[in-house]
Amino acid sequence: MKELLLRRKGKFIQYLFATFLFVGDHFAQMGIFVLLLRAIEKGDSKHFGYVVAITVLFIFYAPINFLISRLLRIRYMRDTILDVRKQAFDKIINMPFKKFSARSKEIYISNLINDINTFENKFFISLLNYLINIIMFLLSILILAFLDYKLAIAMALQAVILTALATVFVKKASALETELSECNENFTTDMANTFNGMEILKLNHIEEKFKDKSMESIKRAESKKFAAAFFTDMQKHVIRIISFASSVAVMIYLAYSFLNGLSLSMGGFLFQLCSSSGNYLINAFPMRNQMKASMTIYRKIAEPDENSEEQDKGSEEFCFHKEITLKAVSFSYGKKEILKDAAFTIEKGKKYLIKGPSGAGKSTLINLLAKVTEDYRGEISADGIDFRRINEKSFHSKVAFVYQDVFLFEDTIRNNIALYQEVPEEKIQFAVKVCGLEGICGDKKAGIDEMLSENGKNLSGGQRQRISIARAIAKDAEILFVDEGTSSLNEELGREIERVFLNLENTVIAISHRYYEGVTDRYDYVLEIKNGRVHQFPAQEYFHEVVVC
Repeated sequence: MKELLLRRKGKFIQYLFATFLFVGDHFAQMGIFVLLLRAIEKGDSKHFGYVVAITVLFIFYAPINFLISRLLRIRYMRDTILDVRKQAFDKIINMPFKKFSARSKEIYISNLINDINTFENKFFISLLNYLINIIMFLLSILILAFLDYKLAIAMALQAVILTALATVFVKKASALETELSECNENFTTDMANTFNGMEILKLNHIEEKFKDKSMESIKRAESKKFAAAFFTDMQKHVIRIISFASSVAVMIYLAYSFLNGLSLSMGGFLFQLCSSSGNYLINAFPMRNQMKASMTIYRKIAEPDENSEEQDKGSEEFCFHKEITLKAVSFSYGKKEILKDAAFTIEKGKKYLIKGPSGAGKSTLINLLAKVTEDYRGEISADGIDFRRINEKSFHSKVAFVYQDVFLFEDTIRNNIALYQEVPEEKIQFAVKVCGLEGICGDKKAGIDEMLSENGKNLSGGQRQRISIARAIAKDAEILFVDEGTSSLNEELGREIERVFLNLENTVIAISHRYYEGVTDRYDYVLEIKNGRVHQFPAQEYFHEVVVC
């Protein structure tokens, strides 16, 4: 947090200066009050006129002072919150894929919106008020020490008691903020699920059930928000009771001092200093607890995890010149064994089709080969280098994925192929040609620079799938992983897309339930999974037996 606040030292100094402007304004008000009391005591109209003139000048000064202070604070807060948003986004974007995919994407959206808004609203407001009140308290004690050391000691003892109370409160405040953050995450996830599944809800007339579920989620979030606000107010009230008792004691002390010759103006000033010092602490300590609670949120969403180096734990570069070999590879979900002693070889440039009944372990096998899953037994190696020693970034830079559900950015066809990388024009044009996108680009007014609508809704399913394949070709991916890449297409389009896969020079590892006569049997090998065992067959032999049967 210290690094975050001091990242812009010049603006942070301006922020502190803005804080002192508030303090100066407050003590100026107290000074005018004392001058007015003194003028009344003197009964001198000329002196009273001077005090009125000073008061009028202050009335003009106060709004200017506020405006300057506000501008200085907003500039610093704006830039610092941008830093927090960037840190939070960097933390998510650089997260290892396995760790990222373990949580719902709506949780990350909640972190970037709800948590950062909470941090902005509570941390900076709390920081400003805490600084203002602590500075004013210290100045009040310092002034009291010169005017009446007994009152200064009494106010200092009060501060010790209130500090001890605040320490007791801070853990609960942090816990409540963490719970509120989790409720916001759950609420965002529930809302996303409801809106993403709206078509199903409407067609099955179950909107009311999801409405009730959503309302429960809202109630939980609002309940936690109320608990956090109530606890903050409770802290203030406890401290206020102590402060009130202190003010009564000060009044008794000053009443005794009046009998011993204390002037009205000095008595009024001392009372203001003492009562204000209590109010400063009433405001300061809950703010301090809110700051600490907000820092818990900051660490959660923006500070790197201790295991952030996980994504680069492999030290070896991924090299695939010859083959990927599996030896005695087994994998289990809990106690259920999915794969048993799998042993086969993936040769560079060959095409492999993974077959098997639903739930046999096809996706598990492709995840093992794609380094998505690493908690397996046995050995997987690429040209003799153990998969676990291979750097994840190096691996991902040389492989590409084609899924049944293609995601396209709301951007140009070019950027959806190049994925915002500096890709030579000849590679993009080659990818367009190989994937049969020339006709699509030719039909568009802006050609390859035509803007796509949300997730490519202005394209057909086959066109969207071709763009996803073009990505792999433009990327120069050595291995193309295809998970049911044609299952959502009609037979004609599916046949065309599968033909594109098989015409590539890349190594292709695909999962598909479909069989396109004259096309699917062009795979080099079939990896069939039965009862956890992986059996490898030449494709022509496998499909010939299937057809004969």
